[in-house]
Amino acid sequence: MQNNNLNQEFKKGFIAQNPVLVQLLGLCPALAVTTTALNALTMGLAVIFVLTLSSVIVSVLRKLIPYQVRIAAFTIIIATFVTIADLFLKANLPELSKSLGPYVPLIVVNCIILGRCEAFASKNSFVRTFFDSLGMGLGFTFALLVLGSLREILSTGAIFSINLFGSGFEPMLVMILPAGAFLGLGVMVAVMNLIVRKK
Repeated sequence: MQNNNLNQEFKKGFIAQNPVLVQLLGLCPALAVTTTALNALTMGLAVIFVLTLSSVIVSVLRKLIPYQVRIAAFTIIIATFVTIADLFLKANLPELSKSLGPYVPLIVVNCIILGRCEAFASKNSFVRTFFDSLGMGLGFTFALLVLGSLREILSTGAIFSINLFGSGFEPMLVMILPAGAFLGLGVMVAVMNLIVRKK
């Protein structure tokens, strides 16, 4: 029974409560960094790292953090892991860090992370919180990766810099622009709505 519940906590982030496609949270980085699949994947991995570790820490400390200062405490915990992720990217992947711009440091104020800390981690056990945050992080990454792949393929004919089409490919330049991000996200949200309704 407990394994079933943990499985549900993990899986809900993919479809039923997908942060980007169902809850419409974290749209700023979802639209801004998904010009390529690599950017999308990197941002997703950074969010998984920050969301999972900060949620687990909040869950462990939930009875020690006074209610009146919980948001400030959550923000400090989140900011610690964001700083680690940002410094890691700057030190090891400087070009990728530069292409993501300010969006990695802005994970601190990402409503997905603060929302999961407040709504779930501060009220649930360490184990349930781990599965919830990992599932939500993977759901976020999945949505970004699909959008980034779609935009990169349609705008350049490549994915992860691997050319998929020949020299005759006509790129859809709108997909590299912000308008392309909105179009792609709109199609993905519509498809997700159809999937959720059928379920």
